[in-house]
Amino acid sequence: MKALRIRNFWPYFAGNLLSNCGTWVQNIAQALLVYRLTRSTFLVGVVNFAQFVGVFLLAPWAGAAADRFDRRRLIVVTQVIAAGVTAVLAALEGAGLASAPVVIVLVLVVGLTWAFAVPAIQAMVPDLVPTRLVPSALAMSSLTFNLSRAVGPVLGAAVVAHWGIGAAFSLNALSYLGLIVGLLAVRPGQAPRRTGPGLGWRESLRLVGNDTALLALLMVVAAISISQDPVSTLTPGFSAEVFGRADTMTGLLVGAFGAGAALAAATAAARARDPVRFLAPGSILMGVGMLGFALAPNLPFAFVSLAVGGFFFMLTNTCATTALTLEVAPEQRGRIMALWSLCFLGTRPPASLVDGGLASAVDLRAAGVALTIPVLIAGVAMALLRRRVPRLREIGFGPPVVAEPPAHELPGVVTTK
Repeated sequence: MKALRIRNFWPYFAGNLLSNCGTWVQNIAQALLVYRLTRSTFLVGVVNFAQFVGVFLLAPWAGAAADRFDRRRLIVVTQVIAAGVTAVLAALEGAGLASAPVVIVLVLVVGLTWAFAVPAIQAMVPDLVPTRLVPSALAMSSLTFNLSRAVGPVLGAAVVAHWGIGAAFSLNALSYLGLIVGLLAVRPGQAPRRTGPGLGWRESLRLVGNDTALLALLMVVAAISISQDPVSTLTPGFSAEVFGRADTMTGLLVGAFGAGAALAAATAAARARDPVRFLAPGSILMGVGMLGFALAPNLPFAFVSLAVGGFFFMLTNTCATTALTLEVAPEQRGRIMALWSLCFLGTRPPASLVDGGLASAVDLRAAGVALTIPVLIAGVAMALLRRRVPRLREIGFGPPVVAEPPAHELPGVVTTK
């Protein structure tokens, strides 16, 4: 919570929270729209594939852009484009022209803007606060995503039930303004920029490949991202086919996962000085929660299991991301966070296709069980690596830093009274 006392941080926090809530409203709406049009869990997976495939394809250029250009301006441009495309989707749905192919194509375009926005956002957050508050800022930034994941799906289900899917798309188009206004109100510190030959994509891969600790952190991020895919892809099918409820129950199921994640963001563990020690147990317990959802005998059991999965998803992701960010030089952060976005979001396209394909070809529950395997393997691997790789017992404490002036004297940082 300390980061919220920084005048240069809380406008971004508030704007990002509003924007993320809108995104989750749309996530529910687009999944329900495609499911209602096709009754196909596989095509719901295709929508999720389209949403995140841009991150997978554009990560090298997105990371380079985050290091070479003004990050705030880059994010604002992506939000303006995303708002326009979402408004078009809302208009088409209102006119009855939003077929499944149309939804998939427009979601793909919005996903391309995400590909450039995510590395820039992740790299910019440390520029908003003094170095000593970077872990707190990263935890609070993650909180915006996970708090919105608790509120947005429930709000999305309510909007769809009362006003329709087009209204949900319109609400998301307006929510982009929150982040735009928040970004215009902050003044990030001037982190070093790469203006000439420097750390390129191959060099970034080589840097991570030669550092077992960084590679392990990225491995965990990829595993938890893959294993949380059933929350987005399978919940419409679980709502209607497994639990026999209205498909809008999807919003409550996704909201349960988000509620657990939001609770984790408020814990001291997520901001611990030694975040790596939480990765192994956190990964395994997330897997247990997701397994409980896949095999849930009734709806209350599914809610509890998803809340448990969400709690340890958030805890594990925040710890891994904090450790990774603290170990990377500012001028390299954009490219390394592009690798992070590739692991966190870029793994979602194949996971969604596998998840939806298994659900259609075999069974919804079987798909849910299969997707728990990556995070369980990652948990066991981290437990073994932490014993054998000394730097994994040190990473997250951060390299020695030069003493900095008080926060009020830092460029672009203004504290509240």
